[in-house]
Amino acid sequence: MTAATATQTPILELRDVVTSYGRIQALKGVSLRVMPGEIVTIIGANGAGKSTTLMTICGITPPQSGAVFYKGEQISGVSPDLLPPRGLCQVPEGRRIFPRLTVRENLEMGAFFRRDKDGVQHDLEHVFSLFPVLKERRRQRGGTLSGGEQQMLAIGRALMSRPRMLLLDEPSLGLAPLIVRHIFSIIERINKQEGVTILLVEQNANLALQLASRAYVMETGRVTMEDEARALLSNEAIKKAYLGE
Repeated sequence: MTAATATQTPILELRDVVTSYGRIQALKGVSLRVMPGEIVTIIGANGAGKSTTLMTICGITPPQSGAVFYKGEQISGVSPDLLPPRGLCQVPEGRRIFPRLTVRENLEMGAFFRRDKDGVQHDLEHVFSLFPVLKERRRQRGGTLSGGEQQMLAIGRALMSRPRMLLLDEPSLGLAPLIVRHIFSIIERINKQEGVTILLVEQNANLALQLASRAYVMETGRVTMEDEARALLSNEAIKKAYLGE
């Protein structure tokens, strides 16, 4: 973190968060910060607690103890459906689009709480400019799209809420490398050109660390390392454990 960002208020902060599934403790005192305008990634093996961290932030699995803060306000216990209107939106693992709705209807669902019709139409055209294939398929049912197109649709749906911050859960999962590169280039554009802060959970550690400015490493429900992403790319232990080197 730079000296400039150190003086800012984090847009997102977790303080000693503990989350459990029944008797199984999934998060064991997780603390992390994301500053406005950053791309921060969480890397780790399956079962490390990465996705649980995002679900805890969104209130789907509320923390047993500790606290989650968004823009300086505690949001632990806030209903998940109240967070997108406040600018915090998640793109879940597995896309979870509405398969029977058309592409356009799926995108409009992302703006369900908005009443500015002209603004919604403007943002719809913006999403189509980011993902031209969605414009071509706008009358097609979401369930008939390819995996890559569904991931684009899930990101586009989130953008329709005009987020200040996006939580992205495994956007590369099950996709061909060429599609992954395209989606990651769009994520970078959303961050750099539109100023959307991003917290990225990703098993493709190499690609995630190339994209992010900072990173957290999770193991068995704990944050075990935090550093600049470029430093972790050259860390021998990280190379061996996560980068296949």
